[in-house]
Amino acid sequence: MPLGALRHIRKLRGGAQAHLIECSDGHFYVVKYANNPQHRRILVNEWIASALLRHLQIPAPDTAIIEIDSKFIEQYPECRMQLGSREILPEPGWHFGSRYPGHPERLATYDFVPDQLLKQVHNLTDFLCALVFDKWTGNADSRQSVFFRAQINEWLPAAEAHPRKLGFVALMIDHGYVFNGPHWELINSPVQGLYTRKSVYNAVRSVENFQPWLDRVENFPDFVLDGALKTLPPQWLDGDDSDLERVLLQLLKRRKRIRDLLADARLAKVNPFANWPL
Repeated sequence: MPLGALRHIRKLRGGAQAHLIECSDGHFYVVKYANNPQHRRILVNEWIASALLRHLQIPAPDTAIIEIDSKFIEQYPECRMQLGSREILPEPGWHFGSRYPGHPERLATYDFVPDQLLKQVHNLTDFLCALVFDKWTGNADSRQSVFFRAQINEWLPAAEAHPRKLGFVALMIDHGYVFNGPHWELINSPVQGLYTRKSVYNAVRSVENFQPWLDRVENFPDFVLDGALKTLPPQWLDGDDSDLERVLLQLLKRRKRIRDLLADARLAKVNPFANWPL
């Protein structure tokens, strides 16, 4: 069942013009509207990506379907989007939500941290598994992440940290441009999916440094996609079923190409893997 939108907090940056909204489960969500400027297919991409990320055990926010009704839109006219000179309100109905990692008045999040703090992020190697995912899904955007300070074992149970130990954590966010966004195609560019701070890849010396995520993709089970499709709101598809089926079949065939796609990233204008030379 979808969550209800209760309170509008603020508009966020980005091409999809998402908004931060408090919802009926007591949590806050970054909500992308079905009639966002980038296309309703962005919501489909986000929903499918969230299922893939969970199975691959890549740290990313929980997701939910958010219902926005006409009463909410009337109460919070600031929930509108800007399209050129026009202002557009969200359509009443179901929209995509990515859970904010805490209370926005008590938790500071950062799109960027200085190099000295970046070295202190406890799950920096997760940028490697994110790159495996981005290459596989043809993410046309650069890798997006958010950083915040929290209890390590709450977000990274495998870290085996002391229950009260605090530190910086990175979550991988914003997957609307997997499948090349609304185009639903799998592109092969050396620069796609790369994080702008190349130091996160300093540990890479060969393709084997991307394990165990390579194996997880190469042996990815079809039933995970089936489950995502069963829970996908049909109004987000709006008759595009055959196009989605086509790109998902291509995705499954692409599982065995990930090693080559990662190696090809060294052909980017600036090789992101300083310790994995050509």
